[in-house]
Amino acid sequence: MDGTNVLKNCGELNINKINTAVLGGITAKDFLHNYWQKQPLLIRNAFPGFNGLLTCAELMKLACNEDAQSRLVIQKNGKWHLMHGPFNSNDLAKLPKRHWTLLVQDINHFLPSAYDLLSKFKFIPHTRLDDLMISYAPKGGGIGPHVDSYDVFLLQGSGAKHWQISAQQDHQLVPDTPLKILKNFLPEHEWELQTGDMLYLPPNYAHHGIALEDCMTYSIGFRAPSHQELIVQFLVYLEDNLTTQGWYSDPDLPLQAHPSKISVGMQSQVNSILKKIKWNHYDIENFLGIYLSEPKSHVFFEKPIKPLAPQAFHQKIGKSGVQLNLKSRIVSGKNKFFINGEIYEVNADVYKVLIELADKRFFLPSPNLNWVAKKILYQWYVNGYLDN
Repeated sequence: MDGTNVLKNCGELNINKINTAVLGGITAKDFLHNYWQKQPLLIRNAFPGFNGLLTCAELMKLACNEDAQSRLVIQKNGKWHLMHGPFNSNDLAKLPKRHWTLLVQDINHFLPSAYDLLSKFKFIPHTRLDDLMISYAPKGGGIGPHVDSYDVFLLQGSGAKHWQISAQQDHQLVPDTPLKILKNFLPEHEWELQTGDMLYLPPNYAHHGIALEDCMTYSIGFRAPSHQELIVQFLVYLEDNLTTQGWYSDPDLPLQAHPSKISVGMQSQVNSILKKIKWNHYDIENFLGIYLSEPKSHVFFEKPIKPLAPQAFHQKIGKSGVQLNLKSRIVSGKNKFFINGEIYEVNADVYKVLIELADKRFFLPSPNLNWVAKKILYQWYVNGYLDN
C-alpha cells in the first residue's frame, strides 16, 4: 500500500477547467445549481479505467491499524451486528463468504492517492469536505437501507453493486438494531453500478446498496454539522475568547419574604449582563476556521524527532517544495490561515504564497520565499503539519 498516484493530472486548481466527465458531461456550475443538495445524479463511467486505490487485503490491513477508524457490519439470521476496529487480521480472515461489509474512514489520512482522488471534487469548498471512506463487501454485503445527513458521491471501484434510492420522508428506524436502518424503505429508482460509475446523493436521501459480487465502494463524504453542534461549539469559542469586566452586585438588595426565591431584580441584572455577549464577522470567521480545521479526536501529529535547523529546512523546500501532512486540515480567511485548529494571521504577500499550499496541499520549489512565510512553514514543520 504505497499510495501510488493512480489518478493523473488531478491537481488542476482552475475550477472552470474541472473535467466535466466526472459530472456526466455537465459543468461544475450547472451541478451546483441543479443537483447539489437538490436531487440525485447517476454518472456512468465518471472515472474511466478506475481500478481503485488499494486491494481488499490492503483495506483489511488498514482496518487493523489503531489509528484508523473502521467498522464491520454483519447480517446473520435476519439480524444486524456492528463491530468497531481496530480488528485482528486472523478474525477478518475467518469472516463468512457473504453478507458483511468492512468500512474504513479517513483513507485520505493514509494514502496520498486518496487526496488525488478528492482533488477531482474541488468544485466543492474544502470547508465542506469530510473524508474518503472505502468499503469492501462480498456478494450480498451491505449496511441496510438508511439516510445520511450529508452529501455523498458513491464511486464504484472493483466489482458491481446494486443501488436503490428513495426520496421518502418516512425515516422510522428498525428498533433494537445497532445500525440506523429504515423500517419502511420503498425504493423509487434502482441501478447497477459498475467500476468507474458514480452516484451523487443529497442529504437525507434514502439509499440501499447490495454487493452483487466482491466489490469496493469509494464514498466521498461532506461535512454537515447540525445547528445544535454549531451553536454549542460557537459558545465554546466565545468562552475562550470573550472577555468582559464587572461583577454582580446588589447594594440596594431588598428584604425578601421568601429567601429561596430568584428575585425579579436578579433576573433583570443578569439579563443585562448576558447582553454583553456580542460577536462580529471577525469572530464568526475565526470560529469557523478553528472549528473546520480542528483535527478529529483520534488524530495526532508526529513531530520530527530530529528536526532540521531552520536554514537547512529552508534550503530543502527551496529545492523540493513543501507538502502538507495527510492528516492536516487547512482553510483560509481574510489574510489568515487556520491549520489544525490554529490561527496564523499574515500580510498580503505571505497570503499569496501560502494560499497555493492551502488550495493544492503542496507547492513547487520556490527559492525566493518571503522570510515570514519561511518562518511559518518552519513552525508547521516542527509541529508535524508538513511532510518531511
